[in-house]
Amino acid sequence: MMPKDPVMLMSFVNMKLRDEYRTLEDFCTSFGIDETKLKSQMEAAGFEWMPGIRQFR
Repeated sequence: MMPKDPVMLMSFVNMKLRDEYRTLEDFCTSFGIDETKLKSQMEAAGFEWMPGIRQFR
């Protein structure tokens, strides 16, 4: 289950990308979520997607 809290969600996504998934697209496909929606949700919480390091910051 995906965390609801934005800080916990950011940490969860970054951990999964570090440990299990090569791309954000792979992560989103695996969890059945829309990549654009996830990015918008994270941006609304003040986090930016940084593709060069594959993390939200």
